[in-house]
Amino acid sequence: MLAPLALLAGLLAVFFKLADDILEGEAFKFDEAILLAFRSSNPDDPIGPPWFEGLMLDLTALGGYAVLTLFCTIVVGYLLIRGLRTSAALVIISGLGGAALNNLLKWGFDRPRPDVVAHLTEVSTLSFPSGHAMLSAIIYLTLGALLAKSQKSRRLKVYILSVAIMLTMIVGSTRVYLGVHWPTDILAGWCLGGAWAMLCLFLVRRISRSAPPASGPVSHI
Repeated sequence: MLAPLALLAGLLAVFFKLADDILEGEAFKFDEAILLAFRSSNPDDPIGPPWFEGLMLDLTALGGYAVLTLFCTIVVGYLLIRGLRTSAALVIISGLGGAALNNLLKWGFDRPRPDVVAHLTEVSTLSFPSGHAMLSAIIYLTLGALLAKSQKSRRLKVYILSVAIMLTMIVGSTRVYLGVHWPTDILAGWCLGGAWAMLCLFLVRRISRSAPPASGPVSHI
């Protein structure tokens, strides 16, 4: 129990440090350096062959509202059909709550998008924290934790959680490559998304202890 709490505290500490620096108007030199590292001599031209830019555009959709909403709807429907209402509630609470929190924070911090490189995809919202990074962390880590919890094999548990983390990292990285987020936006989104997923999991697990056990592959969370 101490290890998860230490991880939660660490994630929140990093987020609050980044948030405090942004509120104070501190510039992050490595933000600009990393963005420019993904560009050739022309800030409008990303590194890599043309097909790689298309790949990044495809992969970034994995953290968009449309894909995550569709994915969660399918999963929640499956869980409800199986009678796993607690697990379904976890997915709903973590997803909707995380989206609301992200929008509130974007409005509160009011950080503009990067202007040192061209945006390779259209964006209309503010920058901090990254919605794609935060919501992909929440959804993929929550679903990964649910699925891993139901497995007996330690190797399978590690594999499932590794895939969830990998998807989260990929989505966040695409946002920097596409020039629509500062790296600190992504780091903050990852940290807060992971922390939010853990908090929701702790909350629902505590509530489920007082409820009758359900049957099914992911009944115990």
